[in-house]
This record gives sequence, structure tokens and C-alpha cells, in this order.
Amino acid sequence: MLRRTAVQLAVIMFVMAFAGIAQGQDKLQNYLSDAACKVKATTDPLQKREILDNSFEKMFKALNMVQSSPLVSKDDKTGIDRFKVILKEKQDELSGLNGYERVPDAQLDAFADYVVQDVEQADQTITIGTVTLLLIIIIIILLV
Repeated sequence: MLRRTAVQLAVIMFVMAFAGIAQGQDKLQNYLSDAACKVKATTDPLQKREILDNSFEKMFKALNMVQSSPLVSKDDKTGIDRFKVILKEKQDELSGLNGYERVPDAQLDAFADYVVQDVEQADQTITIGTVTLLLIIIIIILLV
């Protein structure tokens, strides 16, 4: 009886952890999707760039805060570093820095969608634990 209960508990914990990771990734994607919607709703290219740049900055701030936490594992810190590199490349592309050509004003809506899609693909290759994802989401919510 005790063995059966232990197996059931292990299965429940595995399912809950997997669901927590998926929910955390969805929240990060939703944050960027919301920024992309705001970009599309705005007609001024300067405001579009500001929305995107502010979104990147908030993500960086949240990632840096979580990364400095003692609760975050070494593997999660590595995953956060990889995610920060992806975000930095997108920010550099937006601004035309570090060898990137600046995104033309007419393509800012498409660029916002591209960022969302690229982050969705990055989620499949970058592993960040459930606790770390939840910390990132909480900090982003507090920053907004």
C-alpha cells in the first residue's frame, strides 16, 4: 500500500512539474505577445521601438534579478544566460548595434512577431526549471 502511494505521488509530482514548466513558458510568451500587440496597435515607429526596447529591458532586469538569486541552480543560470543572449541579439537588431542592420520602421510589426516566434523556438532548446520560470514571471509582473 505504501509503495503504491509513493508511486502515485511521484507520478503526480512529475505531471505537476511538467505543467508548471509549460505554464511558465506560456507566460513568458504571453508577455512578449502582448508587447507585439501593443506594437501593432501603435502607428508611430518611435513608440513601436520604445515598446519593444522597454519589453527587452524588463526581461533583462527580471532575468538578472532571478539569476542572482541563491534559489536558482547552476543549470538554470546557464539557461538564463542563453536566453539573455537571444534577447540581446534581438535588441541589437532592433537598434542596429553590434553588426546588425537596424530594423526598418515599416518592418517593426513583423519584427515583433519574429521575436515572439524566435523566443517560442528558444523555449524548446533552453531548459529553465519551474521555480526559476515562476520567479522570472513574478518579477516581470512586478516590473509592469
